[in-house]
Amino acid sequence: MRVLLVEDDLKTASFISKGLKEAGYAVDHATDGEKGLHLALTEPYDAAIVDIMLPKMDGLSLIDEMRRQQLSTPVIILSAKRTVDDRVKGLQTGSDDYLTKPFAFAELLARVQGLIRRGSGVSEPTTLTVGELSMNLLTRQVVRGDQGIDLQPREFALLEYLMRNREKVVSKTMIMEHVWNYNFDPQTNVVEARICRLRDKIDKDFDTKLIHTIRGVGYVLKEA
Repeated sequence: MRVLLVEDDLKTASFISKGLKEAGYAVDHATDGEKGLHLALTEPYDAAIVDIMLPKMDGLSLIDEMRRQQLSTPVIILSAKRTVDDRVKGLQTGSDDYLTKPFAFAELLARVQGLIRRGSGVSEPTTLTVGELSMNLLTRQVVRGDQGIDLQPREFALLEYLMRNREKVVSKTMIMEHVWNYNFDPQTNVVEARICRLRDKIDKDFDTKLIHTIRGVGYVLKEA
């Protein structure tokens, strides 16, 4: 999953980026509203975290322009402003959630996860399931049948992306954008290598294979 962070305070931005990356998210960081808007309009994001007090363009104007451009990316506002009027104004602008500073990272992460789940249309609020494979998004536990599967953060992020797009073919470029957060280099084999490692953990000990290669196109997670 790929998140846009628009925050001019470098200490706060570093704290949030580090936590999100450790949780398996790809993060783009913009230090002003204009750069944040440019990224929002030109890159695919699963969620955005936007501070209100930003140079060049404030956060509310950024969100208002995103919505005017018909961009539906879920947005969480970060703000030191605590009054009800401030929260109402933020939500009326087009944000989906509002979190006041200072905040606990665990709460921010839970809210980001909630927005992404709602945005993807997943009916189950905490768990993704494909056949006998299940992923708990809160405890970050992955189980297939009665066997627990230990995944590294990037493997977890890759599997989550495949599960959210179950039965849909996703290209290597799409995976790179959402899981690794940099432009696809056709010469790199990072996607193939990580898919191979994920297969060893998800499919190797089971008769039914879930991760399928669509030659020349990409990958799909589905029951055979």
